[in-house]
Amino acid sequence: MSFLAKVFIYPLNSLILADLVERFGHKPLTIMSQVREKVTSLSLDSPPINITPEDPKLGLKYAAIEVPAGVRGRMSLMGPLIEQAEAAIIVENPPTDFGCVGCNRTNELIKYLIRSKGVPVLEVKYPESDEEARDFVNKIAEFLKMLPEEKPEEEEKAGEKESSEEEGKE
Repeated sequence: MSFLAKVFIYPLNSLILADLVERFGHKPLTIMSQVREKVTSLSLDSPPINITPEDPKLGLKYAAIEVPAGVRGRMSLMGPLIEQAEAAIIVENPPTDFGCVGCNRTNELIKYLIRSKGVPVLEVKYPESDEEARDFVNKIAEFLKMLPEEKPEEEEKAGEKESSEEEGKE
């Protein structure tokens, strides 16, 4: 299945946001996919630890050595998602059971990095009434509909192959 765009969602483990993004044909970038990759990877010798020697180094790409280790650890998982993002949805002031609130320093860093990336970002307030919930879903739906369509990977590869063949003929 080819997706239209890769959408970073915050909070990262919000099943509600992930479901909405998928319903509109986009790929939600979630922490669940990152954790699944870690747990099912053959590079882990002891799955409860879920860390490889490369993970702390990857975390340093996003956060300085002086920040708490937990921030670097979280960023080793979340940073690659930010890099892949073609759009983002940020829910402000979510309750603790809406998604992972983790560490506030990490949350602020994540929001800063995604905002500074230059991709389309929708920031919405967590709804506190039925009417606000309808507006919440409608705003997200409008945002997802207006995102530019991405070419499927097969088309991109075919285009690259054709251009390399043309260069070879010249």
